[in-house]
Amino acid sequence: MSSYTPPVAKKVPTERIHHGDTVIDEYAWLADKEDPDTTAYLEAENDFLKQETAHLSELQEQVFQEIKGRTQETDLSVASRKGAWWYFTRTEEGKQYAVSCRVPADSDAPPEITPGQRLDREMVILDGNELAGDSAFFSVGTSSVSPDGTMLAYSTDYKGDERFTLRFKNLETGELLSDEIADIFYGGAWSADGSAFFYTRVDDAWRPYQVYRHTLGTQEDVLVYEESDERYWVGIGLTRSERYLVLGAGSKITSEVRILDASDPTGEFRIVRPRTTGVEYGVEHAGDFFYVLHNENAENFELATASLDDPGTWTPLIAHREDTRLLEIDAFSDHAVVHFRRDGLTGLRVLPYPSAGGGWRERAGAAELNAYEIDFPEPLYDVGPAGNPEFTTTRLRLAYTSMVTPPSVYDYELDTHELILLKQRPVLGGYDPADYEQFREWATAEDGTKIPISIVKRKGTAKPAPTLLYGYGSYETSIDPGFSIPRLSLLDRGFAFAVAHVRGGGEMGRHWYEDGKLTRKRNTFTDFVAAARHMKASGWSERIIARGGSAGGLLMGAVTNLAPEEFAGVVAEVPFVDALNTILDPSLPLTVIEWDEWGDPLHNPDVYAYMKSYTPYENVDGRPYPPILAITSLNDTRVLYHEPAKWIARLRATAGGGPFLLKTEMGAGHGGRSGRYDAWREEAFALSWIIERGTS
Repeated sequence: MSSYTPPVAKKVPTERIHHGDTVIDEYAWLADKEDPDTTAYLEAENDFLKQETAHLSELQEQVFQEIKGRTQETDLSVASRKGAWWYFTRTEEGKQYAVSCRVPADSDAPPEITPGQRLDREMVILDGNELAGDSAFFSVGTSSVSPDGTMLAYSTDYKGDERFTLRFKNLETGELLSDEIADIFYGGAWSADGSAFFYTRVDDAWRPYQVYRHTLGTQEDVLVYEESDERYWVGIGLTRSERYLVLGAGSKITSEVRILDASDPTGEFRIVRPRTTGVEYGVEHAGDFFYVLHNENAENFELATASLDDPGTWTPLIAHREDTRLLEIDAFSDHAVVHFRRDGLTGLRVLPYPSAGGGWRERAGAAELNAYEIDFPEPLYDVGPAGNPEFTTTRLRLAYTSMVTPPSVYDYELDTHELILLKQRPVLGGYDPADYEQFREWATAEDGTKIPISIVKRKGTAKPAPTLLYGYGSYETSIDPGFSIPRLSLLDRGFAFAVAHVRGGGEMGRHWYEDGKLTRKRNTFTDFVAAARHMKASGWSERIIARGGSAGGLLMGAVTNLAPEEFAGVVAEVPFVDALNTILDPSLPLTVIEWDEWGDPLHNPDVYAYMKSYTPYENVDGRPYPPILAITSLNDTRVLYHEPAKWIARLRATAGGGPFLLKTEMGAGHGGRSGRYDAWREEAFALSWIIERGTS
């Protein structure tokens, strides 16, 4: 590795006093995005990064070509039926973005679509490449066709700051309407007749807090709901039956739902049940009744039913189970499907309604009595409902993958219980799943808890193998066993890839999440260290490179402080490493909402002390640290760029070891660069750095 002089960030001591504790932050000035010194420093870091990694350019290009060569660039999705149309997306070789299309539904069978060939009467709904033009960044926030199939609502972002502009397109004529609404958030919902579209706006803290109704052809939109509690965010959707608009308000721990007959868009939303702190619930329309999935006195959630007239009175249907976390309920005209989690894996439970007789209570009860679960053959996998827009159907569309099985789309025939494979993502270059194998290991945490680890490697790979260990561990987000084309570039070079399913995620049920948040957050970090040590002690690994992003980037910073000696390198992507300072500032995006996840250090001295004990930026010391690659984006609104910038500056000034590298995308957001070829090059860059760290 070449030895260039790294940038040295100037120190401008800024004093902060909270709960009697005085802290000096020398790099707080980096939070000023408009300061020329900030831009100059970030650009100097990018220049240093290029110099330090210039010797990896050949390997980067090789890995990029491997990713590109294994990917069928001209491809398409499986068509989904909605009303009179089959909808699908195309990707074309050489183009960065997908193209959304549809064809008339002449029969119940999906059309036979060939990559690269157009169908008769095929209509392009939205061409991302045409919309993106020469923009360095492009993203679609919503793309929603009206219930009658005649209008498209879509929103675009050209900066990466997740502020979208909403437009409308007449799909019958191709005309773009003059209606244009700036600064909206993701998502939205149509009224039943397609005359009105509901959307959300965010406040200065980037919290979606308002729902507006836009009537096509008018200029004055109507505010239909505003959430004043800064802990709550709002969203709006249309039920699969297209009977109800559902307006949800939720904090990290509490839900409140309002519903409105979708045929009456100017009517008043009615509340299902007023918010009760700690109670989360969601409502799904099932024809002549509602399903309600809730956690009232049910940590892993319970499924209940309710009448259309009295949706706030809930009758239990599937009782709470300690070993099964109910995730979601999808209702159809003749059946329902429960998505659940058990033993660290996802599953599907089908509730078929009887063909005739009885009221809705009897039918729902009979459906549960006759319920069954769909079996899958692999020991590790991930499955869930996918692309089921039709309310009346005899098939269930599902998505399936594992660490060796590429993403696959199936139709499950409810009458025959047959699984019909519609498409498996092509992996070019002779990929054979039989050449790879996946395993489940269990590490023992400091408190004796068993931590699952999912592992994949190529058959014949010698142990111990260089290992990329991935972790997240926040928001009850589960990192389930899944497939990755870029990962093959590691496995084929003798690496093992592992996921540590640490507490704070949801892999083992709601308690897994509760045991890794607030004042139990340290479990997330010690679980990951325990997983790394288990991988070494059990003979799997010798050199471990850790990787995580966003809240998983906080995990990377924390474990590097806890046990720097365990890691040969660390990749932290858009890392939440200045957590204490961020959560102390309610003016920053999403801070108040996050208090239910991390605690409120601004008003609670105990939370302040606890967070200060683990937040990465506050705990850098002079020990030798492993090489660290931090990747961020200037326009990220979720984890602001200055967090990793400050962290790297402090590491370089305080810690031994390294080197410590910072890569800032100067025109992207939280998800990095938007085009698929650009994203592949970014991944090839990270993987080349990982390969060197694992083999040097």
